[in-house]
Amino acid sequence: MTIYNTIFVRKSVRSYKMESLSEELLDSLRDAYEERQKLFMGIETELEIIDCVNKREKIAMFGVKAPYYLALYTEEKDKGIMNAGYIMEQLSLFLYTKGLGCCFVGSPVVGRKYKAIGNKKLACILAFGKAKGSAVRVPSEFKRMEMNQLCVFKEQPRQWMRQLLEVSRLAPSSMNSQPWRFLVYDNKIHVFSKKSGLGTSKKLKELNFGILFAHMMVAAEELWLDLDLIRLENISQKNFENCEYVLSAVLNT
Repeated sequence: MTIYNTIFVRKSVRSYKMESLSEELLDSLRDAYEERQKLFMGIETELEIIDCVNKREKIAMFGVKAPYYLALYTEEKDKGIMNAGYIMEQLSLFLYTKGLGCCFVGSPVVGRKYKAIGNKKLACILAFGKAKGSAVRVPSEFKRMEMNQLCVFKEQPRQWMRQLLEVSRLAPSSMNSQPWRFLVYDNKIHVFSKKSGLGTSKKLKELNFGILFAHMMVAAEELWLDLDLIRLENISQKNFENCEYVLSAVLNT
């Protein structure tokens, strides 16, 4: 199964077998991290694999007990958390290609030793390992809003747009909130964040959108699309009543 294919079957796994994984597999995960693209250049990150089987580490994760956790650290820069979510979701999809399961831990409680590495702060944590039961599902089991609830089409969307929007629709988000909205026009998909009241923190919102953009770019690579994720000034200067502009996916033709 390719990384792209896993988008359509993956699910968040919260129950694991407390079994060790081979060092070869863990090394392949480290290699995958080194090879992953960043959403924004100039933001340094660092990855740590926390072994709770062999090292008996004690990690409080609000009920998500797993044999391993991926901890991703980032410099405290603008869009640093979004960039971390972008990287981590690629690693999440990679784990499914290896027959493993995983899930993001939304509000992890960790000891002081895991809060920072040098000048980099903990951005997000992913629980992973061998799932108890299946780590995948069929498309009909996804609980997601329909395309017409998420998108405004200014014209008939092209096939590549529909494919990018479908992988975006399936992207996981905190509390399955699906905070994204899309305005589709010409060769662009403008991505907005739905304004909300109390509940979702700025950190979680950024993480959600990093995950979303990872899905978009994985699909673009699979479909051989030359796609840029950029912020367009003519849109960023406008005020929107119910949404905030984030980025645009622009096809280079």
